[in-house]
Amino acid sequence: MSAQRDFNSPRLVILGGGPGGYEAAMVGAQLGAQVTIVERAGMGGSAVLTDVVPSKTLVATADAMRRVSGAREFGVEVGGADTETVADLSVVNSRLLELAREQSSDIHVGLERVGVRVVIGEGRLLDASTVEVERADGSTETIEADALLVSVGAHPRELPTAIPDGERIFNWTQVYNLKEIPEHLIVIGSGVTGAEFASAYNLLGTKVTLVSSRDRVLPGEDADAAEVLEEAFKLNGVNVVAKSRAEAVERDGDTVKVTLGDGQVIVGSHCLVAVGSIPNTAGIGLEEAGIKLTESGHIQVDGVSRTTATNVYAAGDCTGVFALASVSAMQGRIAMAHLLGDSVKPLKLNEVSSNIFTSPEIATVGVTERMVDEGKYQADIIKLDLATNARAKMMNVTQGFVKIIARRGSGTVIGGVVVAPRASELIFPIALAVHNKLHVDDIAETFSVYPSLSGSISEAARRLHVHL
Repeated sequence: MSAQRDFNSPRLVILGGGPGGYEAAMVGAQLGAQVTIVERAGMGGSAVLTDVVPSKTLVATADAMRRVSGAREFGVEVGGADTETVADLSVVNSRLLELAREQSSDIHVGLERVGVRVVIGEGRLLDASTVEVERADGSTETIEADALLVSVGAHPRELPTAIPDGERIFNWTQVYNLKEIPEHLIVIGSGVTGAEFASAYNLLGTKVTLVSSRDRVLPGEDADAAEVLEEAFKLNGVNVVAKSRAEAVERDGDTVKVTLGDGQVIVGSHCLVAVGSIPNTAGIGLEEAGIKLTESGHIQVDGVSRTTATNVYAAGDCTGVFALASVSAMQGRIAMAHLLGDSVKPLKLNEVSSNIFTSPEIATVGVTERMVDEGKYQADIIKLDLATNARAKMMNVTQGFVKIIARRGSGTVIGGVVVAPRASELIFPIALAVHNKLHVDDIAETFSVYPSLSGSISEAARRLHVHL
């Protein structure tokens, strides 16, 4: 007779070890499930190994360059007046890749510590309750499951006329191959990824040209924030070529030639193509398992991360909800809570906070001003420039603002924008207010430190009180 299974401890198989997958694995194990996680590259997935961790480490290095270069304005001489501040890109990239590997290892160890079985290999669904894994040595394993979570992420979209070679033409996973600071980097794409890399390499000393098919950078973001970033780009020497679509990228020896739709040719030393991503959903048995995909290839999910197949959930970039590690992780946690009977609240997209790691950073949460302008919400909006903030003056911060959006009539905080150094940290009190449906007076009456950048948040709330 075969051994009896413990039906009180369901078998959970997770396909993909990114934030959606490993967060779900942690929660699943803590709630008593027998969890197996299948990942082809390493724990943390592309978010840790090739995307978020490396790119934000690069951004942190660029910010260090900014602070050192601006030290003289504080009366601080670094290495003498004639000493040039330079970045050693081979050291920078070696460090950020090592940090990524360390983070991946930490996640792996943490999962095994709570009893999660980690399997490294290529996984595909045979049906809605069976996963087949092929390891690097060619061996295979079939794993049975009572429930599945698919969190397979996405990969960079490539233009057929601009195929990356990893030497002169890159996608965003390949730029860490660089050993020296590019002489002239042409960035194609003015969304979040393109803007972040353009900002970082510009601060590291590269001449940067940013090609945008739209009339401004960050076309999907707050217009006031995008305007501040464009001003920063102009001040720092980034050349933004707007309303221009890149038709082709060709390598010519030690240069690249980017041909635009109007026939103009831009010549640089390197090119980064950042034109979106494609979900990793093809060829892994999803449709055969009854999981419905959208026209773009993303997995359809509801508010608790369920797919169209019984007991199959999905999380992360492969769902097309929001391409944010925090959202992926939340989707994974919600899926496990729903599956295993813990208290659960559906994903609320109007409470998502996000950050663009440019210089200055741009952080947003909740309802946008565009939604208000389109009549979707009735709201009052206050925008307070940081130029009046005492701490900002001390820090020589001349660009940025705080914006709070409050529901008209009730004064409930429903959205906000912060453009500032470390905006990713400063958005949190506004995100708390949005999540907990706080009144602007709740922020205004909370003590803030003087002097501090966060003081502008309470000041904006006080002005909204008067405005309401």
